[in-house]
Amino acid sequence: MTARYAAITLGSNSFNMLVAETKAGQPTIIAKYKRKVRLAEGIQADGSLSEAVLLRGLDCLAMFADMLLKEGVAEDNVAVIATATLRKIANSDEFCQRAFSILAHPIEIISGMREAELIYQGMVATTCGQGRRLVIDIGGASTEFIIGDGDKVLLKNSLSMGCVTFNERFFNSAPLQDLDFDDAKSQVKLTLGDNLSELKALGWHCVVGASGSVQSVVELLSHRNESTSITLDVLKSLKSEILAQPDSDMTAIVGLNQERAPTFAAGVSILLALFELLNIEKLNLSGGALREGVLQLLANKLK
Repeated sequence: MTARYAAITLGSNSFNMLVAETKAGQPTIIAKYKRKVRLAEGIQADGSLSEAVLLRGLDCLAMFADMLLKEGVAEDNVAVIATATLRKIANSDEFCQRAFSILAHPIEIISGMREAELIYQGMVATTCGQGRRLVIDIGGASTEFIIGDGDKVLLKNSLSMGCVTFNERFFNSAPLQDLDFDDAKSQVKLTLGDNLSELKALGWHCVVGASGSVQSVVELLSHRNESTSITLDVLKSLKSEILAQPDSDMTAIVGLNQERAPTFAAGVSILLALFELLNIEKLNLSGGALREGVLQLLANKLK
């Protein structure tokens, strides 16, 4: 029987687990598990993660532990990777210790640069395309930018902005206003800083988006039977729909997955700002990102 392996990623918005087997030299996904933990929501004024949100994370890991047993994944064939929120909280050691007693696997907290590399690897492994590509991954608390050509990474960066942190800061009281989007754009510009001119100077042939924020827009467009290529017009139209909503539930937005509603406005605001600041014409969804990159690492190790 082919060995099964699992990639677990603990993001600032979602926790994910992919279970796979290698077939014809490539990872083939057998099962997917996901939960919106929204870890970044729990960051307190003192820089620690609140107990309530910490428990939300551990509860998800208990479910993952059960699924690893159910899927028959050997103990040595699991990688657990954590990103922005666990990088920055003051009590990440405590989280990792408590998680180990549940999951029995150590958590590797990776740097933003390593995250960018793995996102790019996951994109290349799953997304057809040629020429120089700009990859944008808007997470819950960080956004990664990678420009690459084929397998080669030419530029990578990880910046502190994400849909969960922007939601807390700019989009936490309905109804939303134009000013909220303006403030978000100013923050995106400030966070980009010198990276803006670096990205533009290097240039790209096409743009690929990998994240829940991009996925939520693509799902919505797909539900409406519209082209799933994201353009500036699409984002401006969505902004108008968001501003017309009386409350944060966004229930009147046709095609919006309700699980994605809490961070939808924040995600759209970051995308809109990036389109305008980087003069992006069109963005398409990547076939994979961080978790697929981790899966590829495991597949290579097991070879």
